[in-house]
Amino acid sequence: MTDVITHHPRPEQLSYTFGGTTEPAERLNPGDVLRVYTEDCFGGVVRSVKDLPSQVVRFPFVNPVSGPFYVNGAQPGDTLALHFASISPARDWAASATLPHFGGLTGTSHTATLQDPLQERVWIYDVDVEAGLVRYHASSIDLTIDLPLDPMHGTVGVAPAAGEARSTIVPDSHGGNMDSPLLRAGVTVYLGVNVEGAMFAIGDGHCRQGAGEVTGAAVEAAMNTVVAVDLIKGVSTPWPRFESDDALMSTGSARPLEDAFRISQHDLVGWVSQLSGLDALDAYQLLGQAGRAPVANVVDPNYTMVAAIDKRYLAGATAYAGVHERLRAVGRQVVED
Repeated sequence: MTDVITHHPRPEQLSYTFGGTTEPAERLNPGDVLRVYTEDCFGGVVRSVKDLPSQVVRFPFVNPVSGPFYVNGAQPGDTLALHFASISPARDWAASATLPHFGGLTGTSHTATLQDPLQERVWIYDVDVEAGLVRYHASSIDLTIDLPLDPMHGTVGVAPAAGEARSTIVPDSHGGNMDSPLLRAGVTVYLGVNVEGAMFAIGDGHCRQGAGEVTGAAVEAAMNTVVAVDLIKGVSTPWPRFESDDALMSTGSARPLEDAFRISQHDLVGWVSQLSGLDALDAYQLLGQAGRAPVANVVDPNYTMVAAIDKRYLAGATAYAGVHERLRAVGRQVVED
């Protein structure tokens, strides 16, 4: 029988780093299912267009995550599998913003320019789960546009190695703030374990996000999420990987963007080679003609790219001994119950 653990953190229980936290929020066993509430990246305090983040958010306490969660039996060199069975907005509104020195089209500390910074501005979106939409309200004219609801988590990761603590806004090999729109319900995330217990955490829910998260903020929302957890012993995973019913995906996070691209492509070449029996150059050639490269974020301290290939090109090869299929069935049963 599957054990279901529910975690709804109080504000003071939220975390702002991966690693550096000694006490886990909950202890889980492989095979358990976690029902978890996550707060939005602003900590729930940006509620109207007058709530400018610079005035209401207590920096640097941004992008809170729920956790960390200790997985019994997890050791360095293992792989943690997290299947996102459902991701649902917890409120009927969500927020987005432009920030003066954050985003893809403004000067930053890393891209120093002489023009004035962007104006800080907030947008509040209506969220209608039943209708499956989020409503954009223009701030300069009387205009609304309905966009499809496509919930995802921008941030998921494990503790880094060697006792390091990383801010939750930074993506890297431990996961973190990858901001990939592909991390939606129905997807399994694979993360290499670096410390005893893995110490994973989840946050940064988005009702939807465009590729690249170019403004620096998506449609930021609190979420109620169901995650099925498993552990793959003795198998390492160098960079976060995703698996859906139809595709395998590798991620890479770095600056400049082309290095993030190279990391993701390099990892997927190795993964495809391992699964298919192709040598590295054959796998490289196949990805060169059949692969896809969705951009995740170009605004965080590291940028994130995704390399993807459809499973139909891999002749029935099964990743991680079929963990995705098993966790999908477990998660679906819990959601339906």
